[in-house]
Amino acid sequence: MRTDSMASSPSPESGTTVRPFRSQDEPGVRELINADRLPGQPCCVSETSAEAWYGPVAPAGWARQARPRIGVLANAEDRPRGTIAYLSWADVRTGLICWVHAYEDRPALRALIGHALSALSRCPRIEAFVSTAPGPLGPGGLPRTRRGATHDALVHAGFTGRCLGCYLHRTLPAEPAPAKQVADVFPCDFPPGHRLIVREEAEPVAEAVVSTGPDRTATLYWIETTPARRRRGLGRKLLGQALALLAEQGAAEVALVLDDARPATCECQAATRLFRSCGFTLVDELWTYQHRRVEPLRPGT
Repeated sequence: MRTDSMASSPSPESGTTVRPFRSQDEPGVRELINADRLPGQPCCVSETSAEAWYGPVAPAGWARQARPRIGVLANAEDRPRGTIAYLSWADVRTGLICWVHAYEDRPALRALIGHALSALSRCPRIEAFVSTAPGPLGPGGLPRTRRGATHDALVHAGFTGRCLGCYLHRTLPAEPAPAKQVADVFPCDFPPGHRLIVREEAEPVAEAVVSTGPDRTATLYWIETTPARRRRGLGRKLLGQALALLAEQGAAEVALVLDDARPATCECQAATRLFRSCGFTLVDELWTYQHRRVEPLRPGT
């Protein structure tokens, strides 16, 4: 975690300041992150935060992975009441706000976002809450309804948001009913979990990828049926086997992100019906944001 090159900046409220993260802040920062945790999302604990706070992997062609700078909004007693993580890459003039948490306190959120925008002032484009897999640091976007104050603070700062998809959740029975075995199961390394593949005449026709995590949580990363095999109940059977596998491995709840942000499409409607009929409920929409600065015209242009 970077703490260099980040001067403290005063917030609009007296007695508070945004300053660099210190090692003694970790329990308070984890508490802030966990306060915004969604159902099915594992807790951020010291073991996971040490790895996760290194930030996202840079896309192909960009500079090597950058570490985020973490700012802490401290109160008069120098205890964290808000936190923000942001970064930029040397060869790409794009900034990224990885997270911001402040118990949905509007003045604190505005102070933190303003601090990040100032630190990323050389970046004409800044993104926030870019889609990632659900994990201890977030569900893969900003939960638009549950974190309405954060949404409003981003919009107030000049960000434009759009819906990425939906976060769904369901609990798993302690003793799952036997599911029909329609798929072969293989371990996979990324994500660390299992891949379930249904074959007909040696050809793959359906696939699912699942993984168990801390706190008896699990994630359904992927489920897909080839177009020619849809509307035959194959997806339901595959999903049933995947959920039974997760329950057998000790998971008590499972989450997924339906990442098609176009609810009117037939594929999205069919997926929504499948998940809801299998016990999943909508927790929230997940949003991502972008901020663009208008650069001044150069002489002669």
